[in-house]
Amino acid sequence: MKFVSTRSAAPAVDLSSAINAGLAADGGLFVPDTLPRFDPRAFGGVDSLPAIAARLLQPFFAADALAGELDAICAEAFTFAAPLTPLATTDDHLLELFHGPTAAFKDFGARFLAACMRRIARDPTHALTILVATSGDTGAAVAAAFAGMAGFRVVVLYPDGRVSPRQAHQLGCFGGNVSTLRVSGSFDDCQAMVKEAFADSALRRRVPLSSANSISLGRLLPQMVYYAHSALQHWRANGTFLNYVVPTGNLGNALACMLARACGLPIGRIALATNANLTLHDFFAGAEYTARPSITTLANAMDVGAPSNFERLRWLEPDAAQLRRHFTLDAVGDDAIRATIRSRHSRHGEILCPHTATAVRTLENLRQEGASGPWAAVATAHAAKFDAVVEPLIGRPIVVPKALADLLARPARAEPMPAEYPALRAYLSGN
Repeated sequence: MKFVSTRSAAPAVDLSSAINAGLAADGGLFVPDTLPRFDPRAFGGVDSLPAIAARLLQPFFAADALAGELDAICAEAFTFAAPLTPLATTDDHLLELFHGPTAAFKDFGARFLAACMRRIARDPTHALTILVATSGDTGAAVAAAFAGMAGFRVVVLYPDGRVSPRQAHQLGCFGGNVSTLRVSGSFDDCQAMVKEAFADSALRRRVPLSSANSISLGRLLPQMVYYAHSALQHWRANGTFLNYVVPTGNLGNALACMLARACGLPIGRIALATNANLTLHDFFAGAEYTARPSITTLANAMDVGAPSNFERLRWLEPDAAQLRRHFTLDAVGDDAIRATIRSRHSRHGEILCPHTATAVRTLENLRQEGASGPWAAVATAHAAKFDAVVEPLIGRPIVVPKALADLLARPARAEPMPAEYPALRAYLSGN
């Protein structure tokens, strides 16, 4: 399979080249030149996450140098569960994606990307810099996946004061080949600085760069796997398609669900839950797409005003009216997030992080509007990462998973940086 740019002005490349480059030469995002189609019965006898991953992703790896390593890559990346658990309300489920080393769904994609990149041949005399902007969870997942890996350095940018204290601690606790920069701006500023670095050909001649944001194919493709796994599990048990509510900011997780459905997995409706950042909400309500500055909310990992993967969505479905029919979208403000966390705990004993609460609130709204059938709200992070928000609402402390506790026990450090590209350029150049 070949991969082409969303902007159609760069040559098609193989998977390894697309993963290594991050962005296409014309500044676009890589997309597959065609999508495989699966009958769900093709996964007969295939049950585990690594096995489903290898079967699902094989066409994307076909004829690539990594094809012979796919089984090993999947076994290395998918070492923790993504259980589909029942919610208290009938036919409602939670897809728990927070059981990895940094307690967020980003662990799946980051570990898969690292497993691929360690196997891609490159110049051993120059370390590859993995440059990543994070709104909260991506940076820690990427840092954990690449920490101590020879031939790589990781540079993480996050918006200072706009992530939870525990997220900030995670981002700065790795050291070694991981550097963390706290930027005096928004996530959109961080993302814009990273994109400018990738567009800077003079810098890239001196400093080899690659991406680990959701623009990377190495992050996007493995995120299809937990949707395939949970949808197949439900289809085998019940004979029905599973519908999903996906909390989203930069659109990578939602796009992965859409791709899995487009490949023939037994996925029904897809609803997107956003916070008070209304770029996507307004587009799906019928307005022209207009990027805007992000605003700070309780669901900080979704505080995105210019979602990168919107470009992929428009490439996959250029007709705006048709694209709007692919999804239902609901915006959930901070007051509704608080109310959902409080009420789900008091009524059902459920403990939700703010991002998961947007999905659960959207599911509640869908049910009130008459939505039928089985639904899964996607739980993207463990509530313990947001203790300052959640614990006052539920009135008790949250048990911290061991992997997260181990990270929080380390010392942490992040360097300040202005939200200006020249400062990042100088940092990357060693000036």
